[in-house]
Amino acid sequence: MLYFEDFILGETVETGSIAVSQDDIIAFASRFDAQDFHVDPEAAKASFVGTLIASGWHSCALLMRLIAEDFLLESAGMGAPGVEEVKWQRPVLPGDVLHARRTVTEIRPSRSRPDMGLVRFRFELLNQRGEPVLEQANWIMFGRRGSGAGQPAGDWLGHPPLYVPPASPSAVEPPESPTEAARFFDDIEVGSSFELGSSTFTADEIVAFARSFDPQPFHLDDEAARSSLFGRLAASGWHTAAVWMATMVTHRRRELAAFGPGAAPRLGPSPGFKNLKWSKPVFAGDRITYRSTVTDKRASASRPQWGLFFHHNTGVNQNGEEVFSFDGCVFVERKPA
Repeated sequence: MLYFEDFILGETVETGSIAVSQDDIIAFASRFDAQDFHVDPEAAKASFVGTLIASGWHSCALLMRLIAEDFLLESAGMGAPGVEEVKWQRPVLPGDVLHARRTVTEIRPSRSRPDMGLVRFRFELLNQRGEPVLEQANWIMFGRRGSGAGQPAGDWLGHPPLYVPPASPSAVEPPESPTEAARFFDDIEVGSSFELGSSTFTADEIVAFARSFDPQPFHLDDEAARSSLFGRLAASGWHTAAVWMATMVTHRRRELAAFGPGAAPRLGPSPGFKNLKWSKPVFAGDRITYRSTVTDKRASASRPQWGLFFHHNTGVNQNGEEVFSFDGCVFVERKPA
């Protein structure tokens, strides 16, 4: 059992590995990020990248699984308040074999809770050639030795990291107001804000996601969750983020439907995000409404036919409480000359 006191500043440890198949990529993306370049090998040939690639959120989820297997399930881990930054450095392709590397970059006792401390990590996800595909920086909370914190016994790793949705997944509910047409980079207005849609988290969906990617007991088992910091079954933060992506994709489809005749602007991948915060837990039965606001945009120097727009995103539960937020960016096509 690893406690707060067991982490050493500067220590670097490598994990085991996970093989990623085309079926894995399509299974995750079909539920959470059903863009052509994640779900359709033929259509992906005409995309920004030119081939089928994994969703960036899938990469984050696979890193979470490797972290859980490596040390988190044998620690006094108490969850994470958020993620400072994620950089998607290379695409994950079918056939890639991924492993992770963790480095302790800061250690800080909690000022408000003497039974707990925080450890900041730099996580790297690498492919079989040792090339980094993702870099992530975030804090994780750990109980101190003697605090009684720890993970309950259980077969938490009994399922492979292949997403299998529940029999009746929740649909994304569109907003009541009509969706505006998709815009080329040149026409995107800084300050524009739009509701993406809503989704209700069920216990079955919380458990299904956690089995594959975040098998911590408080995401998998009611009884174990009651004795945790959350007090009852709570969704993985990565599940909350993946559902944001699902609402964004359905919003995008409505934008394209409203565009009318002619070639609509294409979206490319995202290079990463910053300031992701899980400000409140998401419990079974919670209905989360997601919103996105354009905060900035700039032309791409390396790809003149594309531009980048930046957006602040939030998720709010049925009580009006913000549970999730982050700052992202994505490539979008410019108007043809």
